[in-house]
Amino acid sequence: MDTLLSQCREEAQRWLDSPHYDAATKQQVSAMLAAEDTSELIDAFYRTLEFGTGGLRGIMGPGTNRMNRYIVGMATQGFANYLLKAFADRKDDLSVVVGHDCRNNSRLFAETTAAIFSANGFTVYLFESLRPTPEVSFAIRHLGAQAGVNVTASHNPKEYNGYKAYWADGAQVLAPHDKGIIDEVNRVSIEQVKFTADWSRIHIIGGDMDYDYMQAVRRVMIDQEVIRRQHDLNIVYSAMHGAGRVLVPMCLRSWGFDNIHVVPEQMVIDGNFSTVVSPNPENPEAMTLGMRLGTRLGADLVVATDPDADRLAIVCRDAKGEWMIINGNQTVMMFIYYIIKNKQTLGQLRPSDFLVKTIVTTEVVAEMARKNGVELRDCYTGFKWIAHEIALSEGKQQYIGGGEESFGFLPYDSVRDKDAPASICLIAEIAAWAKDQGMTLYDLLMQIYCEYGFSYEHTVNVVRPGKTGADEIRAMMEHFRQCPPTDLGGSSVAIIKDYQSLQQTTAADGGQTPIAMPESSNVLQWFCTDGCKVSVRPSGTEPKIKFYIEVKDAAMKTAADYADSLARAKKKVEAIKQSLGLE
Repeated sequence: MDTLLSQCREEAQRWLDSPHYDAATKQQVSAMLAAEDTSELIDAFYRTLEFGTGGLRGIMGPGTNRMNRYIVGMATQGFANYLLKAFADRKDDLSVVVGHDCRNNSRLFAETTAAIFSANGFTVYLFESLRPTPEVSFAIRHLGAQAGVNVTASHNPKEYNGYKAYWADGAQVLAPHDKGIIDEVNRVSIEQVKFTADWSRIHIIGGDMDYDYMQAVRRVMIDQEVIRRQHDLNIVYSAMHGAGRVLVPMCLRSWGFDNIHVVPEQMVIDGNFSTVVSPNPENPEAMTLGMRLGTRLGADLVVATDPDADRLAIVCRDAKGEWMIINGNQTVMMFIYYIIKNKQTLGQLRPSDFLVKTIVTTEVVAEMARKNGVELRDCYTGFKWIAHEIALSEGKQQYIGGGEESFGFLPYDSVRDKDAPASICLIAEIAAWAKDQGMTLYDLLMQIYCEYGFSYEHTVNVVRPGKTGADEIRAMMEHFRQCPPTDLGGSSVAIIKDYQSLQQTTAADGGQTPIAMPESSNVLQWFCTDGCKVSVRPSGTEPKIKFYIEVKDAAMKTAADYADSLARAKKKVEAIKQSLGLE
């Protein structure tokens, strides 16, 4: 510990001695050095904030392990250096798109990014103000840019910010470019960063791109007639203080919905997210104001987006007329069910169409695809992997939808990241279709369970911040690899998948077969004889390890069986958690 503290003090002193950091930053660093409690100093300087395969994400503040304009600057300089090498044949004609969300310092970081790219000879398309992540992805493709950056920490708490790096296809960077960019970023020192902007190379974009993006979103529509019949579907929308505030209502209106209400308190741009504990649509508390307004207005549907408007949340009425939050797995199930069923009905489903889900997403989706003869692909967590599958089949097969359990869905290929505006429009169409048949979204969910089997999913997040937390998470994964469970809550483990070694092991005889994936990943999965599935993975963006538990219950035959099946499943989840030492 003494050695680590000494290293942190030395690094902090280098910041104080350098002419490249401003006075306010140096004042904060001096306060850390003078403080009796050294924990803040250590956490701020014990490492350099890692530029990972998706970019940067961390707590804002001074220090090498923090999000600030200097860390953003070095990341951007490294990214620019790599692009100049990767596109050496056209280095005089390179362009990037830069966007940002509503978070504190997001505009500062976006302008810093734009300035550095321009100083390196790039044409920069900088959004005039906050915009949804999917629009940034769309703009990269639409403008033929070679790369892009979106400054956002997505749904993280207010203390965080982030930096998402995109490639020319509008997707977050993958191999070999991800490792190449990381290497370049790691070589950059603060002295090498070109902070002085060439404003002649920076072009502000906004309304025209909004229009083009909205036109692309309209092409997601499957059945315009059902929208015409149910155009007055009563919809309440919350922007969660973020980037969906203007575009989501506009997109809904462009589809033909004309009874849209917004949560006024959450339409205010606010990087402190003052109306919610956390701006995460996975947290029920974040939907409180929307449900309250929905009750007052007698709404059919309440929807919300996270701060950068790539994730969505859906709230519908249950059998008793009370609000029920549709979880991420159920969201994917509804989208896939409707896409398959209505494309079949309208004669739009083709043999070459394919769907994608992540490996931790419910297996009910796999059953839907199997029963309907539609190709479904499994990929790693993160929409860059869904985008990878789209790219692999570009021009040969048609992508028609894909999603993951963390409240993300992409219903078309004009964008290569999860897309809440497009998905909200499609869920409104699904609600209109259900209403057209005398059903609610809840009724539709029950229909899906009865047709394809009941499944209950539960995620456990074990948070371990700081260096000691990272060490503990690594030890947990090593333990599970060395001593895999044979029984999970009374269910026998039949198959073990280790995506780090890319080996699948049959528990009964120890037989191994290779797993076909594009690269290794630090993920473990256990499949039980009764259909239960448990996945374990450290988060790539937050200091936590995640356990994804999926439980089946074959007894659900009608909607009336749902409550009993749910109760049994929750009891089973508790037993599995106990088996894993999570309780």
